[in-house]
Amino acid sequence: MALLPPPPPPPPPAGARDPVTPEPWASRPPSPAQPLLRQEAKEEEEGEETDIQDAWGTGTAEQRRRGFGEAAEPADSAEEGQAEAGVAAAGGSGSPAGGAGGDGESWRQLLAWLQRRQPQCCPCAAPLPRSAAYCCHGGTKMAALAYNLGKREINHYFSVRSAKVLALVAVLLLAACHLASRRYRGNDSCEYLLSSGRFLGEKVWQPHSCMMHKYKISEAKNCLVDKHIAFIGDSRIRQLFYSFVKIINPQFKEEGNKHENIPFEDKLASVKVDFLWHPEVNGSMKQCIKVWTEDSIAKPHVIVAGAATWSIKIHNGSSEGLSQYKMNITSIAPLLEKLAKTSDVYWVLQDPVYEDLLSENRKMITNEKIDAYNEAAVSILNSSTRNSKSNVKMFSVSKLIAQETIMESLDGLHLPESSRETSAMILMNVYCNKILKPVDGSCCQPRPPLTLIQKLAACFFTLSITGYLIFYIIHRNAHRKNKPCTDLESGEEKKNIINTPVSSLEILLQSFCKLGLIMAYFYMCDRANLFMKENKFYTHSSFFIPIIYILVLGVFYNENTKETKVLNREQTDEWKGWMQLVILIYHISGASTFLPVYMHIRVLVAAYLFQTGYGHFSYFWIKGDFGIHRVCQVLFRLNFLVVVLCIVMDRPYQFYYFVPLVTVWFMVIYITLALWPQIIQKKANGNCFWHFGLLLKLGFLLLFICFLAYSQGAFEKIFSLWPLSKCFELKGNVYEWWFRWRLDRYVVFHGMLFAFIYLALQKRQVLSEGKGEPLFSNKISNFLLFISVVSFLTYSIWASSCKNKAECNELHPSVSVVQILAFILIRNIPGYARSVYSSFFAWFGKISLELFICQYHIWLAADTRGILVLIPGNPMLNIIVSTFIFVCVAHEISQITNDLAQIIIPKDNSSLLKRLACIAAFFCGLLILSSIQDKSKQ
Repeated sequence: MALLPPPPPPPPPAGARDPVTPEPWASRPPSPAQPLLRQEAKEEEEGEETDIQDAWGTGTAEQRRRGFGEAAEPADSAEEGQAEAGVAAAGGSGSPAGGAGGDGESWRQLLAWLQRRQPQCCPCAAPLPRSAAYCCHGGTKMAALAYNLGKREINHYFSVRSAKVLALVAVLLLAACHLASRRYRGNDSCEYLLSSGRFLGEKVWQPHSCMMHKYKISEAKNCLVDKHIAFIGDSRIRQLFYSFVKIINPQFKEEGNKHENIPFEDKLASVKVDFLWHPEVNGSMKQCIKVWTEDSIAKPHVIVAGAATWSIKIHNGSSEGLSQYKMNITSIAPLLEKLAKTSDVYWVLQDPVYEDLLSENRKMITNEKIDAYNEAAVSILNSSTRNSKSNVKMFSVSKLIAQETIMESLDGLHLPESSRETSAMILMNVYCNKILKPVDGSCCQPRPPLTLIQKLAACFFTLSITGYLIFYIIHRNAHRKNKPCTDLESGEEKKNIINTPVSSLEILLQSFCKLGLIMAYFYMCDRANLFMKENKFYTHSSFFIPIIYILVLGVFYNENTKETKVLNREQTDEWKGWMQLVILIYHISGASTFLPVYMHIRVLVAAYLFQTGYGHFSYFWIKGDFGIHRVCQVLFRLNFLVVVLCIVMDRPYQFYYFVPLVTVWFMVIYITLALWPQIIQKKANGNCFWHFGLLLKLGFLLLFICFLAYSQGAFEKIFSLWPLSKCFELKGNVYEWWFRWRLDRYVVFHGMLFAFIYLALQKRQVLSEGKGEPLFSNKISNFLLFISVVSFLTYSIWASSCKNKAECNELHPSVSVVQILAFILIRNIPGYARSVYSSFFAWFGKISLELFICQYHIWLAADTRGILVLIPGNPMLNIIVSTFIFVCVAHEISQITNDLAQIIIPKDNSSLLKRLACIAAFFCGLLILSSIQDKSKQ
C-alpha cells in the first residue's frame, strides 16, 4: 500500500514567509479544483463576500461556490435584480454544471495544500497539536471537499452541453426508427384507427399512434351534409347504426320492429342514414349491394356491412354453414370492391361473445366459430383484387373493444352501449377527419400542405445552415494555418497564436443554423406526422405523483441566497420554476377536467402576471430607464420564439396566448409610468407629493381596466382594428383574447401596487431584511404569518369546492391576489426562508418562458390537445425521453434568444433605429404574404 509523503515542517509564524522562494502551489495558475478549496465554513454559513485574502485570491462567495474563474455578471444594483425578477422572459440561463476538470494534478495539489495549510481549529485555552487540529475539522472538511470535487467530476463529464448532444443523438435515432417503421408498416393512420388501440380508462379509447376526435352534434352534421350512409347486416350492425345516429341526433330512440329496415333523415342538415336488415350473407344481401353498383344515384357515400352470428345459429355451428358462408361472401366480394372505388366500404368483423351469458338457443355461437368466420371474411375480401390492395376496409377494432367490455353485456351477444358509442365515434373519425381536419383528430388526416410563408422560412433556414457551414470551413482552414510549426534551428515548436474575437456575423449564422435545426424538429413533431400522438387521459395519480416527485427534488437541491431581500432574484426564479413545472404536469396529465386543480392553476398563471407587474414597475421606478433600448430588449425576448413559431407552424399570434398577454401588460406598465409626469423613486424621495401623483396614475389605470373589462364591445373594437386584428384574432374574432385578458385583469395592477408599497417601506427601513431576521417584529410577523396561512388555506378550500367553472372564473380576478400575497408573506416573513432557495426550481425558472411555449409542439402534440409519443408502448419511458429532449431544446432556444438579442437590439440608438426599420419592413412583408395566403385559401 502506497504511503503518503511525510508532512512538511510546521509553517512559520504569520508574516515570516520567505519573500524570495514562492510556494510551489502558488507559483502557477490555480487548477480547476482550487476554487473549491476557498469554500470556508464561515462563507458557506453567511453566503456573503468575505475580506479574506490569501494565496487563492479574492472573490465573492458566489464565485467560490460556482467554481468558475469569474462569477456571473451581477445586476447593476440589488434593486435592479428585484426589478428584473418578475419579467416573464428571463434572460438565458447558464449551465448549472460547472466546467471543472479533475485531473490527477488537481488532486495532488489538493493533498499538498491540506498538509501545508494552517489548521483552523475550534477556539480553546491552549493550542492543540497538529494531529488534534486535523481531528477537529479535518474529517468534515475532507468530506465536504470530496463531495464537491465528486460533483464537479460528474458535471465535467455530463454538462448541459453534453446533455444537448445526447438529446440530438436521441432525436436522430428516433426519427430514423419512426421513418423505417412507417415505411415498413405503412403510413396510413386510418388502418391503425380501424384495427388497433387500447382503453386508457373505462370509456376512453386510444387508437394506436394517432388521436381520435370526439365529434359534437354540429360538427357531425357539418361533415355529413348531403351524405347518405347505409348500415347493412344483423342485430349487431343495427346497434352500431343507432349509436352512429345518436351522434347526429341524441334524441333518436331505439323503437319499432327490430327485424326490418330502419330509416333516419335530418332534413335540415340533409343527412340520411339507413339500416337495412340482412342478418345473413346470402342472395338477399347480394341483391341489395348489386342495386347500388348499378344505380349511381341511390348509391350511399358510406357502406357499413357485416353478418355471421345468424349463419352460425341457423346451421347450428356446423362446418357446412361455414362453407356456405365462404361461398356467399365470395360472390359479393367483387360487388363490394366495385362500390369501394367510389364509396367508403367497411366490413365489420364479428365481436367475441360472453359464452356464460348466452341463452340456450345461442350456445352454438362460440368464440372459436366466430374466429373461423372472421378469418374467412378477411381472407376472401383481401384477395378479391389481384396484385393490389383491397379497397374494402376491415373494421376489426370493434373486436378489441368487445374483448374489454363484453363481460358487461346483458345477453352475452350484444355489446354494452359505451362500446357501441366508441365504435360509432371511430367510424365518424374515419370519414370526417379528412373533411373537417380537427386539431385533436390526427387519425386519417394527411400532412397539411406547406404555405408560402413556411416555404420561405425553410429557404431562409437552409441558407443560414449553408452559410454557417461555409463560414465554419473557412474559419477551420484558417485555424489550421496557425498550427505550431517546428523551428529548424532550435528544434522547438513555435505557436502562431492569433486570438480573433468571435464576429457578430458568426454568432448570427450559428444562432440561425441551430434555430433552423430546432424548428425542423418542431415541424416533425407536430406537423409532419412522423412521430405518434395520443390523447390525454386524466387520473389523480398522473397529476399528484409527479407533483410530489418534483417537490422532493426541489427541496433536496437548496442553496443560500446571495441576498435576503423580499422577492430577490433567486427567489423569483425559484417561484417561476416550480410554477412552470406544475403547469407542465397539469397540461400533460389533462388535469383541466378536474375543476379544483384548474382553479389552482389559474392562480399560478395569475402569479406570473403578478411578477410581471412587480418586476417591470420596480425597474422603471428605481432605474427611471424609459429608453427605447429597454423596451425593445423586453419585447424581443418575449416575442422572438413565438414569431418564429407562428411562421414555421402556421399558427396565429394569439394561439400562444400568454405571450400576447404579457406583452400587452408590459406596454401598459410602460405607458402608464412613461407618460407625463414621469415619477420615479429618485424624484419622489425629495417630495412625498409625488407618491400621491403616482397613486393617482395607478388609480386611472384601474379605472381604464374596469372600463375595458365591462365593455366587451369597446375592447373588441380596439383590437379588431388592422393590423392589431392580425395579432389578436383567433378563428376570425377576438373573443378568445378578451376572455384571456379579462380572466386576470387586476393581477398586474396588484403586482404594481405591491411593488410600490414594498419599495416605499424598504426605503423607510420599516422592514428587517437581514440574514435570518424576521421581516417585522416577532409579534407582527407571527400575526401576519397566521393570517397568511389562514388566507391561503381558505382560498384552496373555496377553489376545491367550486362546482361551476364559469362562476368561479367570474370571481377569480378579484380573489386570486389573496393566495398570491399569502404565499409571498409565508415565503418571506421568516428570515431563514428568505435565506435559502431551490436551485433546482430556479434553473427551470430561468427558462420558464421557453418551456411554456415549446410544450405546445414538442412535448404535447396537436397544439397541446394530445401527447407526443416518441417511444410507443412504454408511456413512462416515453415521458422521460421526450421531457429530456424538450428541456434541452428550451434551454438552447433561451441561449439563442439571448445571443440574438445582443446583436439585433444594439445599445447605440442610431444603429437600433436602423434595425427597427428593418424589423418593421419584415413585418410589413409578413402581413402582405399573410393576406395573399388568406385570399388563396378562400
